[in-house]
Amino acid sequence: MSEQEREKFLADIHVGVVSVAGEPGEPPTSVPTFYAYQPGGQITMFTGTQRRKPKRIERIRQAGRITLVAQREELPMAYVTVEAELVEIGKPTHDQMFAIARRYMPDEFAQGFVQGELGDPDNIVTLLTFRPTRWFTSNTATD
Repeated sequence: MSEQEREKFLADIHVGVVSVAGEPGEPPTSVPTFYAYQPGGQITMFTGTQRRKPKRIERIRQAGRITLVAQREELPMAYVTVEAELVEIGKPTHDQMFAIARRYMPDEFAQGFVQGELGDPDNIVTLLTFRPTRWFTSNTATD
């Protein structure tokens, strides 16, 4: 894929799979994730919903980088794999979290989801921001 094609593909709605290095002697952690990306920009995603503290937050902090895969499963199959460096970890604002959630669910459901998470005084939702550094792609329609 060209640079423009791969960035457009990543910006489309896909459930991504994010992988981060494990502790020494352990395999990487790989999990499905909702994310947002605009061509030329940074990748954002959140984790820690429903008061669940995932191990990957600390692993991402330690590793300082991830691999994100987005794929199209129907024919013609295609994927974009992007390695990305951690830029920031912090609490999401309502707008940041809503921008990601609304890609995957109707606006009214996304709004309720975000309000529920951020309205919970014990929430541990964490926003992760990454800068793409290296890309691998395949599109069986053109390869």
